[in-house]
Amino acid sequence: MFHFENGGIVLSEGELSFIALHRDMYPRVFRFVRRRVDDPQVAEELAADVFRVAWQKWDDVAPVDVAWLFTVARNLLGNAYRSHQRQVALHERLRESAGFSDSAEDGPSLVDQVFDRLRDKDRDILQLAYWDQLTMSEIAAVLQCGESAAKVRLHRAREAFRKLVPAGADAMAQKKGA
Repeated sequence: MFHFENGGIVLSEGELSFIALHRDMYPRVFRFVRRRVDDPQVAEELAADVFRVAWQKWDDVAPVDVAWLFTVARNLLGNAYRSHQRQVALHERLRESAGFSDSAEDGPSLVDQVFDRLRDKDRDILQLAYWDQLTMSEIAAVLQCGESAAKVRLHRAREAFRKLVPAGADAMAQKKGA
């Protein structure tokens, strides 16, 4: 913690040590992450998250070293990769549920466009069902409703998704892929 003394900020020894660690190690951690991530912004966020974790664990962990930071970075990269894979799987399931195929070569896919137009509550329940792969009873618990109400909400969200798909989208997507 820091406190004000004679008009200036005085940092604790631990805070000064963390600042030095961040100054010295951030470039290395960022380069490590950047080599594994295409998007520089995502790499910056992940590298910052490494130091957020380090700060949260600062008092609990033996001295933080390069290996520990890189291990945290690898874990965060794995989480980001799995999250991306779940998002891809969600979009595939939504395409199947809506009964059309989609080519994502040019800009946002049709699924992305439709998904973005859904109401928040419809998008949330679709993510719970398809992305997070929760069972109906787990969805009901998250939504704090009965299982039958959750089934109805999921059905309505699927219908809302289908209704937002432009007429003839399946035929257009199939022509594009042919």
